[in-house]
Amino acid sequence: MKLEVVRPGFTTTVQDLGRPGHAALGVGRSGAADRGSFRLANRLVGNPPGAAALEVTLGGLVLRASAVTTVAVTGALCPVSPGGMNAPMTLWPGDELVLGTASAGLRCYVAVRGGIDVPPVLGSRSTDTLGKLGPPPLAAGMLLPVGTPGAFPAADLAPRAALPDAPVLRVTPGPRRDWFASPDDLLSAVYTVSPDSDRVGIRLTGPALERVRHDELPSEACVPGSLQVPPSGRPILFHADHPTTGGYPVIAVVEEDDLDVAAQLRPGQTLRFRPAS
Repeated sequence: MKLEVVRPGFTTTVQDLGRPGHAALGVGRSGAADRGSFRLANRLVGNPPGAAALEVTLGGLVLRASAVTTVAVTGALCPVSPGGMNAPMTLWPGDELVLGTASAGLRCYVAVRGGIDVPPVLGSRSTDTLGKLGPPPLAAGMLLPVGTPGAFPAADLAPRAALPDAPVLRVTPGPRRDWFASPDDLLSAVYTVSPDSDRVGIRLTGPALERVRHDELPSEACVPGSLQVPPSGRPILFHADHPTTGGYPVIAVVEEDDLDVAAQLRPGQTLRFRPAS
């Protein structure tokens, strides 16, 4: 069983739950940016939660099936043919799965029963766009191997909550909070997602955070959700493919559970931060 890539969409990569445990080697976790939508897609087709699937930015993907298979699409809201989102659908030989352009959210997930069976690298099939590990982004004409199907899916519909228009992300204080004149300004500001954002980091425009220390900071470890503040004073939210170390002060860290919401932020969308407790 293979899936032929007819159109790769704007950007489509293979993702699973990542390759944790290699930060000491300079290798980040990577994996699906919206892990909740990713797990849901796998559940709908009867896969284990970590089976490799496709992460599609803004839609536009077209796949052709070579044999009977079951697929599901979750995440960002986009038109899907045949069928629809958040439910399993059957593709027959020659059928095409077509994703339109997302109207809300940023990333869709396409799971196929059996999983995308590309070779793992350091225990993961994820594409790390920063470290250049794993399979390359999809291109027209690629043939994606599919693994051996497991149990037939038991769920027939599992809608997710609507994506918020202006989300509020929970944060805990970062290790360099004291480098800023008024660190609580982060909580009162409204930020806008910059077009210059990707799986590595979400760049934010808005009020600049004033620093009281301007000396050099030796590179130190960073985790997903770190809000690193460069000299411009505008935070960068580290996401799935973030570097394992950084040389700018981290004022706060977004809660892990809220990173799924952050993964669906589109350029031009606004957001705010609030204390985690």
